[in-house]
Amino acid sequence: MRCLVSLVLVVAATSASAQSQSPIRHGRAVVQEFCSPCHAVGKSGRSPHVGAPPFRTLSRSFDLDQFAQRLERGISSNHPDMPEFKFSEQDARDVSAYLRSIQR
Repeated sequence: MRCLVSLVLVVAATSASAQSQSPIRHGRAVVQEFCSPCHAVGKSGRSPHVGAPPFRTLSRSFDLDQFAQRLERGISSNHPDMPEFKFSEQDARDVSAYLRSIQR
């Protein structure tokens, strides 16, 4: 639980840097920092964690128009290795903008 609280606080703190970056650039920085240890977060490459979907294919499984709201409410998975993430409104919008920019 302590790890989760720390993660939520760190993710929320990244929104302060969002003001000085474009939404797509900031969204890329957020997913690079928090998601890239398991997921492929770019336009190519394999996910480091077997079974973690590459982010460039998320639109096949999720409605990206609704994805920002899911990020704000908190993303959790049935997969035991994935922590719960909860993003600030700005971070969620920027991550969604970035994800849209890399979809195939």
